Amino acid sequence: MRPHPARFKGECVASAAGDAVRIGNCSGFYGDRFAAMREMLTGGELDYLTGDYLAELTMLILARDRAKNPALGYAKTFLRQLEECLGIALDRGVKIVANAGGLNPVALAGAVRELADRLGLTVNVAHVEGDDLVARADELGFGSVLAANAYLGAWGIVDCLNAGADVVVTGRVTDASVIVGPAAAHHGWSRTDYDALAGAVAAGHIIECGTQATGGNYSFFTELPDLTRPGFPLAEIAADGSSVITKHAGTGGSVSTGTVTAQLLYEITGARYANPDVTLRMDSVSLSADGPDRVRVHGVRGEAPPPTLKVSLNSIGGFRNATSFVLTGLDIEAKAELLRRQLESSLTVRPAELEWTLARTDHPDADTEETASALLHCVVRDPDPAKVGRQFSSAAVELALASYPGFTSTAPPGDGQVYGVFKPGRVDAELVPHVAVHADGRRVEIAAATDTLELAPVADPALPPAPEAGPVVRAPLGRIAGARSGDKGGSANVGVWVRTQDEWAWLAHTLTVAKVRELLPETADLPVTRHLLPNLRAVNFVIEGILGEGVAYQARFDPQAKGLGEWLRSRYLDIPERLL
Repeated sequence: MRPHPARFKGECVASAAGDAVRIGNCSGFYGDRFAAMREMLTGGELDYLTGDYLAELTMLILARDRAKNPALGYAKTFLRQLEECLGIALDRGVKIVANAGGLNPVALAGAVRELADRLGLTVNVAHVEGDDLVARADELGFGSVLAANAYLGAWGIVDCLNAGADVVVTGRVTDASVIVGPAAAHHGWSRTDYDALAGAVAAGHIIECGTQATGGNYSFFTELPDLTRPGFPLAEIAADGSSVITKHAGTGGSVSTGTVTAQLLYEITGARYANPDVTLRMDSVSLSADGPDRVRVHGVRGEAPPPTLKVSLNSIGGFRNATSFVLTGLDIEAKAELLRRQLESSLTVRPAELEWTLARTDHPDADTEETASALLHCVVRDPDPAKVGRQFSSAAVELALASYPGFTSTAPPGDGQVYGVFKPGRVDAELVPHVAVHADGRRVEIAAATDTLELAPVADPALPPAPEAGPVVRAPLGRIAGARSGDKGGSANVGVWVRTQDEWAWLAHTLTVAKVRELLPETADLPVTRHLLPNLRAVNFVIEGILGEGVAYQARFDPQAKGLGEWLRSRYLDIPERLL
């Protein structure tokens, strides 16, 4: 066995930023860049390397894996990454913390130990468990579900690291917790060091989605120097919780107040961002440039965490099938109406749900056939696979020579596929076991927070003075504003920000809930809430129900609402001429 370099509790390789601990990220989702772990370990100095492998949809995928094989249920790519990187991490004294354990962290911890033995390495592997509540779903009022996982916090990770773990794998902890844990262990924070913990949550939220903090999915991407292969981010977190977001030298992409603002706004709600260990006051976060590819995050305030934990509930909703028809040239609406009437009348049994969507992608007098064509989508769902399988597929195919002129489809419909349903739940934190399991098998129960806060919405701050009237230009919102959007269960989150105080005054007075409903007609009949974040010159919108029952349900063609912010930026409104 090749031992790793000697280290002691609380000891860490020297950090480049004084007392700061350098925590990198190498994964923002299950399927992210495979080479990122090696790139982060070899590209520069780190104390810890973290990875976020879980999302609402991922939990459903892993639950189905576990249902087929009880030994699975974890992110298998993490293990493959470690095969080529574990020795590098040990040689460099970098500890690894990842939530890749998914629904089976004990199995992943065992697999890591087996890998280390095969590679001839001596590795202290610990794991965190207790989030899996599926066996108690009925007792806790969740009903029959495939997976039920509470979002744990960082203190189990802290305990594992303080006990000497080189690798810590967890189940469903919050995305930021894999960063908060190393920071709290390094600095010796207590559970009531709320401002420091909130600062680490802010840093964790920024880097947990990987390259989204270094220019990926960034509205103003054309302004970046090189986005061919953006580097992954890291956070230098100081003892007071303030941090500097940066990346390894020589890597692509960019770290700027813009890229960091975009990620801060990703999938939050309002001024209070609740985590299991602390409630981050998003309205306290301030950003400032700290040199090339360095952004300082400071002024962060925290409050006690809520008494309950969020629970990810995934179940099988039924079976789904879909097909898309190409309508070319003239009479698009009439062609669509004919096809709808024909297909629905030929179904011997109507599925529980049958949805039509006509996407008018066609252009008049088009110079290519593709740009002369629209797409008519048909989606069916039912608990009975027979009603969305061959019965539906045959009805669609049989119309090939009997329907509108130019009948064709993008692909023939196939058999119905299982689809999942996501629902969020809440559970009293004291009812959820949170257990740190050390390498020697010792189990340490992590107590629930005793100081908690019943969360209430924070009143919006006073609006800035209204901008002066003047000439306006009809232009897309994106000429001056950036946006970042994403899914939160069946709801969507859209953050919009600008870069100057003059633009902020205009945005805060102009982009109201009513204006968003006007610009995005899909939201007209849905509950929409707006939150102002003046420190970031940003407004954040939560649009409830636009994604139906979650991403796997696929209620719309963009089921994760990733493009919703860019659609909003493309919409035209009257913008003061002086701002353009």
